[in-house]
Amino acid sequence: MTREEGARIAGEELSDPAYGAAEPGLVQRALSRFWEMLTELAQGAAGDLPGGWWTLGPLLAVLVLAAVVLIVRARPARRASSAAALFGDRAPATAADHRAAAERHAAAGDLSAAVRERLRAIALDLEERAVVAPRPGRTATELAADAGEALPAHRAALEEAAVVFNDSAYGDRPATPEGYRALGDLDEALSAARPQEAAR
Repeated sequence: MTREEGARIAGEELSDPAYGAAEPGLVQRALSRFWEMLTELAQGAAGDLPGGWWTLGPLLAVLVLAAVVLIVRARPARRASSAAALFGDRAPATAADHRAAAERHAAAGDLSAAVRERLRAIALDLEERAVVAPRPGRTATELAADAGEALPAHRAALEEAAVVFNDSAYGDRPATPEGYRALGDLDEALSAARPQEAAR
């Protein structure tokens, strides 16, 4: 592997939305800051309280337990919001519906929306034909990995399609006509592909 290929692969991996989801959220940062302030206060107040640490210890234990409950309750919501990468919170339509939407967006000049709809069409088409198993919350990168296993001849094009999607959806990079054309070509190629290609 060349240095350029390594840099490209690393860049694709780091553009995965899962890394952004791993950063501590607002609640966790606030709780961390609160804990630091509480520790500083406790160190100064322990000597002034009746019973010293024997009084402060149980109070701190209750506060820690409350913080843990808040963190645990905040995490599922964050996981749910980051899992809806391809379809958001909408119920998916058919692959044909997404293709038609992609063409409408492309004709209107909204290539970013066209790219997103075209990859959604690819994902649904592969699921409808049982090339990949349906999986709620699948990201574009995960789709490329799953479909690349079933159709290894198209692995590189699937990975590139995931990069185009991620750049447009999460990287704040405008989609290009070339990127949209590449997804259209991939969609056509995959429509004719069969999972048996993996066994060859």
